[in-house]
Amino acid sequence: MHLQSFLAVERERGFTAAAQRLGLRQSTVSQHVARLEKEIGRRLFVRDTHNVELTADGADMAAFAREILDRHDAARRHFSESPLSGRLRFGVSEDLVLYELPSILAEFRRSHPRIDLELTVDLSEDLQRRLDDNELDLVFGKRRPGSRHGELIFRERLVFLAAPDYVLDPGEPTPLVSYPSPALTRDIALEVLQRSGRGVRVACTTDSLNGLRAAALAGLGVVLHAERLPPPGLVPVRDPQRLLPDAGEIEFVLMARRSVLSGPEAALRAAILANADRVRV
Repeated sequence: MHLQSFLAVERERGFTAAAQRLGLRQSTVSQHVARLEKEIGRRLFVRDTHNVELTADGADMAAFAREILDRHDAARRHFSESPLSGRLRFGVSEDLVLYELPSILAEFRRSHPRIDLELTVDLSEDLQRRLDDNELDLVFGKRRPGSRHGELIFRERLVFLAAPDYVLDPGEPTPLVSYPSPALTRDIALEVLQRSGRGVRVACTTDSLNGLRAAALAGLGVVLHAERLPPPGLVPVRDPQRLLPDAGEIEFVLMARRSVLSGPEAALRAAILANADRVRV
């Protein structure tokens, strides 16, 4: 702690600011530095009413202190490191990667540095096929409500999104921007729009989330999407005449290649379950 206090004073150029940074009293930080100076028999700072500056010995000590603390952190990481290792092939629906999931995966990799995580981002239907073909180990994707495959992580309401200035034409079929068949949201959108009696016209088909976003922002049509995972810039369609039907919900699930998970697979499953609320905006 003496070295941490010393470096905090050096960084903040003052004892009061260093104490605030460390969450300690100023007197405690002063004591730490005084004891360090006593131990080495050298003065580390030159103080006046306005400034705190390192002495030549203080500059040498700062270099040693950083090296000592860096080695301490490396040793702590080494001995607390997860023993799990191996390759883990993880598939994720595009809907899930815009917000917090990448941060969750980064935390997982730091906690399990020996696990070789391979990430595939694709449509849920294609990920399901690759899982069935033993090309993936775990998939975090979507299913229709009532389906039985996968472990439910959360449910999300489906809404029609568009550019902020988009206005529906009440006399025309609804223009739809969607993923290609057999995408779940495409099939659901076609079903509910056709049942509504308004009709539907596929205005754009794209196999990427960026493509959906670009087409919708260009005003080509509406996108059916999970409400709390919206592509940036898209908003719920203004629909004062209630021209658009209720599209219900979609379920986000974790699917595994085998019933008994390996150590790396079980660890990633646990990380996703523990952070499920963070995945949603």
